Amino acid sequence: MPAKPMRRDADGSPLPGGEVAAGFSVEILSGRDAFLALKPEWDALFARAGLPQQLFQSHAFLRHWYDHYLPASGRLCLVVGREAGRLVMLWPLERRRRLGLELVRLMGAPVAQFGDVLVEPGPRREHWLERGWEVLRRHGVDLVELRLVRADGALGHCNRLSLTAPVVSQEAPFADLALRVAPDGPSHAYPPRDRSGYRRRLRRLAERGEIAFTSIAPGEEARALAERAVAMKREALAQHGVLAPAVADPRFARFFAALAADPDDETGLRLSAVTCSGRPVGIDLSFDCKGRSFGHVIASDPAFEREGLGRVLIHHAFASARARGNSIFDLLAPADPYKREHADGAVPVRDFTVPLSWRGQLACDLALPRLRPTLKAIAKRLPASWVRRLATPG
Repeated sequence: MPAKPMRRDADGSPLPGGEVAAGFSVEILSGRDAFLALKPEWDALFARAGLPQQLFQSHAFLRHWYDHYLPASGRLCLVVGREAGRLVMLWPLERRRRLGLELVRLMGAPVAQFGDVLVEPGPRREHWLERGWEVLRRHGVDLVELRLVRADGALGHCNRLSLTAPVVSQEAPFADLALRVAPDGPSHAYPPRDRSGYRRRLRRLAERGEIAFTSIAPGEEARALAERAVAMKREALAQHGVLAPAVADPRFARFFAALAADPDDETGLRLSAVTCSGRPVGIDLSFDCKGRSFGHVIASDPAFEREGLGRVLIHHAFASARARGNSIFDLLAPADPYKREHADGAVPVRDFTVPLSWRGQLACDLALPRLRPTLKAIAKRLPASWVRRLATPG
């Protein structure tokens, strides 16, 4: 009787036991050329299997991230799974060496607001995911860092993560736009006091100049508006003494400016603004994907804070998103109190650190639980300028 073929990955490495599984292969690709060459397959997989919140794992979004955020020391680590030659699974990762450990994390930090992998649904999904973990282990990865994993995503249903304690747990609130938006502003989902407050704020804003609500298509005007939005966000955070290293990083503004000016318009970035006498004083940068809008940067001019511009802007963001055909506006994690005021539900979001070797397990058991509290305690004692410099990614 002839011997059964040994099961191997596409790189030729043998897998433990069993036969070739219905033509499924998994390999790791790296480098910009491989990343760019995957675009047609990547886009096709996203179109047929991507969830709305996985827009942050779209090729277009991550191409801009690659151009602005991948450090010189970073290496792409694309886990590619194919069934009978067709792409059915893709893990967009970057690989780094830290404290003597080989670590991978999802591409996109800190601008990607949710982390996940792309994988087709079906009865073999868990098998494919497990093969992904295995190929990472065999390629010498000690730790896998997964940030902002939604409970309703592909990784959120992964068996391995169901057995792993999260490092951080929070929630991402969302608003049902059919319930929240009325033709003249906030709907009856809000108390009468809030609706009358909205009209009062509009009157106070009108005292400063003519108020208009606009939407801007991708292009040079959108680029300038995106840069202005980030500048206003920084001003508002500084005014309230909030440290936000990701927003303070110059790459943050450059990233959004590039997306706003991209003539291909593949990322789904949409800009809407509140203007006063023709000057933008409130700007919303949201991403639309498959009927859902994600409010990434909602920024208002601090000089208009007393008029309540921020509350007017969020209702304009809701109305604009609904006019574009979206049914849900995702307010993203964390679930700040002001987001709760507009929320009709929330999705659990967690961070995980998954060990794949004894070194990784040792780090999870001994080093990381002590390191995080220590770093937080040190950060509280450092001057804000030092903390900002240390926390800036890259």
